[in-house]
Amino acid sequence: MTENDIQSFAVIDAGTNSIKFHIGERAPGGIWRTVVDRAEVTRMGEGFGQERVITPAALERVVVAIQGMVDEAKQHGVQAMAAVGTAGLRIASNGPDVVAAIAARTGVSIEVISGEDEGRLAYLGARSGLGAFAGSLVVFDTGGGSSQFTFGSGSRVDERFSVEVGAVKYTERFHLDQVVSPESLRDAVVAIAADLARLDGRPSPDQLVAMGGVVTNITAVRHRLATYDPTVVQGTVLDRTEIDRQIELYRTQDAASRRSIVGLQAKREEVILAGACIVRTIMEKLGKQTLTVSDRGLRHGVLAERFGT
Repeated sequence: MTENDIQSFAVIDAGTNSIKFHIGERAPGGIWRTVVDRAEVTRMGEGFGQERVITPAALERVVVAIQGMVDEAKQHGVQAMAAVGTAGLRIASNGPDVVAAIAARTGVSIEVISGEDEGRLAYLGARSGLGAFAGSLVVFDTGGGSSQFTFGSGSRVDERFSVEVGAVKYTERFHLDQVVSPESLRDAVVAIAADLARLDGRPSPDQLVAMGGVVTNITAVRHRLATYDPTVVQGTVLDRTEIDRQIELYRTQDAASRRSIVGLQAKREEVILAGACIVRTIMEKLGKQTLTVSDRGLRHGVLAERFGT
């Protein structure tokens, strides 16, 4: 096999809280190797407000991050790139203008996908890392602006939907970037539970799989990973006790103090408490004591669907 037999492709996932970037190399036979896989926290949804406007400062952070990813893709000689946008760009009143500005300044045309497509692609990405599994499965991806749920059995998708339950909204509404009293935390959890009412009354699946920056950061804190290692994170089983421990850890510290927590990615300190509460609420509503963490996600699903053989 020669270098000419190997093709490389890039995916950008423009989320409400972070921009994820993945470069994969595909060898003959469809075998993939990860070349680059990283995320940059840009807080695109910061200060959304009731008008749901992406601010000029947030746009600037996004443009700088994407331009850096474009430059990195060129250095690796990628054959093609796909870019998708999720909840922040779906719901922002100026979303089309932001997409146009990003294209004009970076050359990247972002396709804003539906919540249903986001869930389907995330399921595809997560399922590819599970190995042989035939039971009922729920895959969820909770981000800065929304949470996607996909219900299936084996490789079959039965239902998928998206709800506007994301860490940024509750962080801003309940000031969860500060030290939080038990009473205020309960208020936040009640609000999260109400917004996740679509999960009520559903049977508990055989397996619950979580993906996204919130749960991978929780896992990195669990393992005390000073340097993120996807091979350690992938497949980790988290239980409610560990989630509760981390919620208490974050509740009793403000964002500045949380920066010293080993494993917590820079710029995650503000939204991690809200994210952990969302994860814990999902586990409770679906009747699961544990979940399995997938380091794979939407970007891997896009890679497989757009560039797979």
